[in-house]
Order: sequence, then C-alpha cells, then structure tokens
Amino acid sequence: MTDYARPHSFAHAFDLMAAGEWRLLAGGTDLYPATSARSLPFAALDISDLPGVTGITRTAAGLRIGAATPWSDLQADLPRALMQAARQVGGWQVQTAGTLGGNLCNASPAADGVPPLLVLEAEVELTGPRGQRRLPVEQFLTGPRQTALAPDEILTAVHLPPRAGDSAFVKLGARAHLVISIAMAAARVRVAAGRLAEVVLAIGACAPTARRLRAIETRLIGLTPTEAARQITPPALAPHVAPLDDIRASAAYRVEAGAEILRRALVEAAG
Repeated sequence: MTDYARPHSFAHAFDLMAAGEWRLLAGGTDLYPATSARSLPFAALDISDLPGVTGITRTAAGLRIGAATPWSDLQADLPRALMQAARQVGGWQVQTAGTLGGNLCNASPAADGVPPLLVLEAEVELTGPRGQRRLPVEQFLTGPRQTALAPDEILTAVHLPPRAGDSAFVKLGARAHLVISIAMAAARVRVAAGRLAEVVLAIGACAPTARRLRAIETRLIGLTPTEAARQITPPALAPHVAPLDDIRASAAYRVEAGAEILRRALVEAAG
C-alpha cells in the first residue's frame, strides 16, 4: 500500500522529507499515468495543503502563482500566452487537477506551460529548510525530466514580473486536447510605431528542454511584424533546436512545424 502524507506546515513537510524518500504530489496527473500498478509504487507527499502553494497574488512586483494552482484557475486575467496554454493542457479533468508547478517539476520537453513562462521571463520560488531561493525558469529546467530542485526543496510558486507588450501561445498536436504536443511556441512582443521594439520567442518539444530563441529575437528588432514573420524560416530555426524523431513526428517535420507556429505566435502577439 502506498505511503501517503499531507502536511499542513513546511516544518512538518521538511521533517518527513528528511526522514525518508518521498515523491512530491500535487494534482497527480503526471504521477498516476506513469505507473500501471493499482497504487503508486512510492511514498507520496501531498503538498496541496501547505500555506501559499495555491492561488494568485498581484503586487507591484508582478504576479505570484502558487505552484499547486490548477490549470483551471489560470484561464482568465493573466498574460494571454499562459491562459492559452492553460486552456490546452489535457482535457477538463486534467485542467481541474493538474498544476502549474507539477508541469514544471515533471520537466517534460513537451510541457505546455514552459514556453509561455520563458517568454514572460518567469522565475520559480523554491522553499527548503534553509529558506527560499528564486531561479529563472530557464535555469530551473536542466534537461529532460531534470530540474535544479534540491532533494530537500519544494517548488512553492512561480513569479511573473511586469512585462510590456502582449503574448501568444500556439500548440501543434494530433488533435486539440488530450495529446502530447508535437511542437509548441510562444511569443511576447512590444510594438512601437508599427515596428518590433521587443521580441521574446520560445519553442517547446523541439529540444531536450523548451528553449528561448535569443539569436532569432535579436534579428527581428526594428522590423514590422510581417517582415519579422518572414525571417522565421526552418533554416533559420534549425541551428537553435535539437528535435527528436519519435512516434509523433520526425525531426525534420518538427523544424518545419516549429517555424510555422513561431510565425503564428509572433503575429498573434503583435495583434
């Protein structure tokens, strides 16, 4: 039978973590499908009742989103790219149970939440017995299924700093919902006098982790959105990604599709 604990304080949670091996659990939408057993084959530490891990707080410093906040709570009054991703993660059941923090900690190369967080320049809040620290999402994800989370730390929140401009997220899958992405892209742009004054681009499912595309961004500053979209071609994208051939798509197709959805995200963000 699976060992299970749901601590109500961080002190209790850290005591449990120090005394044995636990897997952290929030919504469970990644952990449960990963086993074919009738119960989880590991001890589960449910973080959903810890203080401050759910809900959205607005301050002068930006937005703080608790890591155990479900996707269904992220579908209104947030930056557009994140709302669009929240509406396309799984189906309604997954959106109601699955969490933003779980999506990050699972660290799938195809995690839908990551490209929007990259273009919004989000940071993760990590809490441990030594206190809190913050890392950019780009540094938190270190590889496929790998993060910078220490064994005695809990991802407690995601912080979105105030950023100018508008954003958009585009996902490509075999169908609209309940599917792992073939490729996905996010863009955030600021337009001044009809030209791009700021461009931030990210792509997912086309490398071991989702990637910010700084080299491409630099070349687009000063162009109109239409001119910029023409610059995002498969040959321009290819040096900056490392897609896999798998059952969902070939590497070559991912490069072609990635360029197309990047163009669409940029044009949509530009309005």
